Amino acid sequence: MATPFVQGQLRNEYLTFKIETSCAQTGREIIIEIDSELKSTVLSEGAKPVIFIPMVDFSKLEDPSIIDAF
Repeated sequence: MATPFVQGQLRNEYLTFKIETSCAQTGREIIIEIDSELKSTVLSEGAKPVIFIPMVDFSKLEDPSIIDAF
């Protein structure tokens, strides 16, 4: 599934994307929303996950996909 930023740009719509996961260290549930403007909001009270969005220069990407680049 593409990120909301990509889908939002393709459809010319504002979208949000909810991620439900858990902390690898504690197992505690973490819920994060990301929107079409790459704004992230942590919905789980007290959770402070590190969030990053890799910026890729596709004109210089030599790998078949960004997954392979990482």
